[in-house]
Amino acid sequence: MLRPLKIAHLSARCSSTFVSRMRYANRLKVDDEALAAALENGHMLLFHRLCPLLQRGPRGSFRAATLITSDVQSILERLGSDRTLMKESILLGCSEQNQAQFCLDVGELHQAAVEEECGGRFISLKKAFFLLTGPEAPLVAKGQALLRWHQTNSFCSATGEPTQRNPAGSQRVCNSSGRVYYPTMSPVVIVLVSDGSRCLLGRQASFPPGMYSALAGFCEMGETLEETLSREVAEEVGLEVLEVSYSSSQHWPFPHSSFMMGFHASVSPAHTQVSVDHTELEDARWFSAEEITSALKAPPTRGNPAPGFWLPPKHAIANRLIAEWSQRARPCDHVTPRTT
Repeated sequence: MLRPLKIAHLSARCSSTFVSRMRYANRLKVDDEALAAALENGHMLLFHRLCPLLQRGPRGSFRAATLITSDVQSILERLGSDRTLMKESILLGCSEQNQAQFCLDVGELHQAAVEEECGGRFISLKKAFFLLTGPEAPLVAKGQALLRWHQTNSFCSATGEPTQRNPAGSQRVCNSSGRVYYPTMSPVVIVLVSDGSRCLLGRQASFPPGMYSALAGFCEMGETLEETLSREVAEEVGLEVLEVSYSSSQHWPFPHSSFMMGFHASVSPAHTQVSVDHTELEDARWFSAEEITSALKAPPTRGNPAPGFWLPPKHAIANRLIAEWSQRARPCDHVTPRTT
């Protein structure tokens, strides 16, 4: 059975600065010889038909299986694959220990055989996002997004001719037209609406039972982010936004690689009647600060779902927006002035 990568041991090594790591990763995209050398002893995330490989951690937790590339090569050989499959590896980036990170889809191999060799399980990305709790979730999302993009962009949209990827997997080229294609993301606005004392959450029919989240929608051609936000809130819940403030952004792998831009928005406390467009949402309702605080403190666990409703995982930007609002919405402790 494959030995697990000892992250704690690697963390003890001398780490590089952010700038040097970024420059090293950028060099690997354009220097094929340096990339080949890095692949000999890099770190690898494995996927099987876009499902990431997870391993069990302590106390029933899960972690992404981060393997050493030389071990992956040995596994592939034992399972009857030749060395050419490793050339399908895609560069993800560089770890804090200056170790190159890659991903590889082994969908042509028998799933159970790979799982037995690696001591893990291939799990759908949607389910994996609720099982992973550490900072590895964004890396898994990036890996799946890049693998999916290469699988669905193998032909040039202008000529219909096959495209070829560069060794790092950072682009594809049509040799017939010379056009270069880069991985793309769809811009999406996600917004937490508040009336001052409550926040508005909605749920789509595709959500897991009981989960509510912030409102979100794709940007349309010609729109600004503010216009998209106002339009989506009006369409989905029939409310007019008054003020908007930016929070943060995040890559999100669903449905097919989105770039989420997070905002807070306010509506008038005098106009809070929700009118749900059921073609967009299954439900939407207001939640008090107390309800949100309880949901943030007691996320659902296996066999112990949260009462009433629950929130997206902590590494989702929706959870971040809700937590930010909760911090601001908490009433300040009343302090009685001292008298002399």
